[in-house]
Amino acid sequence: MKPRRRLSFRSLILAATAGLLILLEILALLPGLTTPLERLDYATRDVLMRLRGQRPPHPDIVVVAIDDFSFNWTGYQWPWPRAYLAEIVDWLNAAGAKVIGVDVFLFEPDADPRGDATLAEALGETPGSVAVMQIIRDREQGTVTLKLPRANYRAAIDGLGITPIKLDEDAIARRLQVYDTYDKQVFYNWAFEIAGQYLGAGPPSNPTARSLTFAGDQVPLNGGYLLVNFAGPAGTYYPYSASRVVLGDYPPEAFKDKIVLIGATSLTLQDVYPTPFSAQERTAGVEVIANAVATLLEGDYLTVLPPWTNLALILGSALAAGLIIKAKSPGLILGLMTAGMLAYALTVLVVFRRANTYLAFVGPEAMFFLGVVLPTLEQAVAQEIEKRRVRGLFSRFIAPEMVDQIVASQDLASLNKRADLTILFSDIRGFTTLSEKLSPEELVALLNPYLEAMTEVIHKHGGTVDKYEGDAIVAFFGEPVPHPDHALRAARAAVDMRLALEKLRQRRQAEGRAPQRFEIGIGLNSGEVFVGLLGSAQRINYTIIGDNANLAARLQDLTKTYGWPVLLSESTRSQVETEFETEFIEAVQVRGKSEPVRIYKLLGRKGAPKGEQIRAYES
Repeated sequence: MKPRRRLSFRSLILAATAGLLILLEILALLPGLTTPLERLDYATRDVLMRLRGQRPPHPDIVVVAIDDFSFNWTGYQWPWPRAYLAEIVDWLNAAGAKVIGVDVFLFEPDADPRGDATLAEALGETPGSVAVMQIIRDREQGTVTLKLPRANYRAAIDGLGITPIKLDEDAIARRLQVYDTYDKQVFYNWAFEIAGQYLGAGPPSNPTARSLTFAGDQVPLNGGYLLVNFAGPAGTYYPYSASRVVLGDYPPEAFKDKIVLIGATSLTLQDVYPTPFSAQERTAGVEVIANAVATLLEGDYLTVLPPWTNLALILGSALAAGLIIKAKSPGLILGLMTAGMLAYALTVLVVFRRANTYLAFVGPEAMFFLGVVLPTLEQAVAQEIEKRRVRGLFSRFIAPEMVDQIVASQDLASLNKRADLTILFSDIRGFTTLSEKLSPEELVALLNPYLEAMTEVIHKHGGTVDKYEGDAIVAFFGEPVPHPDHALRAARAAVDMRLALEKLRQRRQAEGRAPQRFEIGIGLNSGEVFVGLLGSAQRINYTIIGDNANLAARLQDLTKTYGWPVLLSESTRSQVETEFETEFIEAVQVRGKSEPVRIYKLLGRKGAPKGEQIRAYES
């Protein structure tokens, strides 16, 4: 039943993830609301365009730039005299320009009345001339204002149109507003007017949020906007400097039979926009229009699939993720997830390059990634909870480090080894006599707090409790986590066990219990022993075996003989003398050893207060 419940919980995670992403896709349809998925998809589209790479600009579109060079050369301030603009248009007419678009507001009269007449006359001589207009909506005031070129210009030009370049919520220009209405009359973007003049086509018709008809074709729209298929970053359309045009520095052939767009490129006029190719180096508005006109002339339209396809792709990703997480190997799951995400990313790129169509990227990829990772993470969390349960169970018997190693180890046999350790044997002096005077309840109330306090000290210094033998404690330092300073750790533990014993006495006295004053003896020895898991299938213990372990037990016995609580062997003393005071007692013959063993008293830490120094047993 367990696997079935887990599968059900995984399915719930998948469904919740898909539901959240679908909700975000639905919210993205609300006007004025941009979701995180939508922002990321904008960035993805920019990446796709950059991966596609730059394309040659349309050969029949050129830009005449009102640039910084022209300002410096002429000395004019903005707005330029209309008579000077007329000189530019006259030169272009003489060069044989087919369509001239003027990206300059002609709403107010020129300082020189003759300038307006001169410019209007020049535009009237152009085979196809287009100017800009504005429809200004003040949402706070609730007013709509129509701004048109002056009457003499309207009589001279062949077309006019609105100008808005739409900045998406991430402040990148990717699209143009295609149409707007004023007093029930529809006005189209001047990019359509320019392309129409060049193609000899009439104005667009049948505008909807998804498309309109232009020059006999259906132009796909995205919410009433035209997605601009940019050829490249700023400067892809070479800017011919306006002042140099007047000076005749360019050959007339550069403009003959072409669309010429006159507009500002100087940063000081602030008609510049970040685009998918050049978010940092901004593109002049007139060059954005050049890219838009090229999109219309080439019919190379960008499309975004309807919202329902996003939902279908998310559900498909959820289904694929559900199949992948059934694999048992984490490595296989990770490999399939990575391969699936890369395959979909490649599909998105291929579809864009071949069909100019944006597939939803972030939503399906997020669903696929989260649909695999979250259920897998849930399984990992469940396993971690189980590990914690095992850790909590065994931490009562062995050091926490040992528990971690047992939980993490895939090969328990690796715990069996020979290692250089420091062994600690501890025993309560005269415990047998003491226990005979106590009831079972009193004995438990005395022994359990004692063992708990001593074990806490041993674990604090990185030791492992091997076993309890009645009142005796066997512990070692240096495994399962190797510590080069295992002898120092054991000595510190021995000193702190003495201090913990005194605190235990004081606590019992504060609780009103009988003092039952007792002492402990501790033997420390360092050397090589076998350490590992020994036992049966029913009971197993992580323990030590060897002569060096036996020597630590003998030293603990000798604490009674010498009346000193903590005794060290020579091998331990040599490793702790930098931090602890010791005192040589004598060399004695110990059972099991052919050579006499040098025995030392552990006096305490160097420089420690007198109260923390180890004292002889009280009589």
